[in-house]
Amino acid sequence: MRSTPAANISLKELVEFLARALVDKPDEVQVTEIAGEQTVVLELKVARDDLGKVIGKQGRTVKAMRAILSAASAKLRKRAELEILE
Repeated sequence: MRSTPAANISLKELVEFLARALVDKPDEVQVTEIAGEQTVVLELKVARDDLGKVIGKQGRTVKAMRAILSAASAKLRKRAELEILE
């Protein structure tokens, strides 16, 4: 199996990339990674005006981000949680 540049991206960088693509103020996106033995908690903080864009209607956007994160973390044999901070 060949390694692609995307294969070397961390979960933190993945969440950062997705969030920056969604918001109007990408410079204010902050992702904090709290690593445990089997679980990684990623805390996402965005500008107050962009909170709705990240969450989406009825939480659909954040649910999709969590699904992508879950698939990526499964490949690393870890469990990842995404928390949105206000």
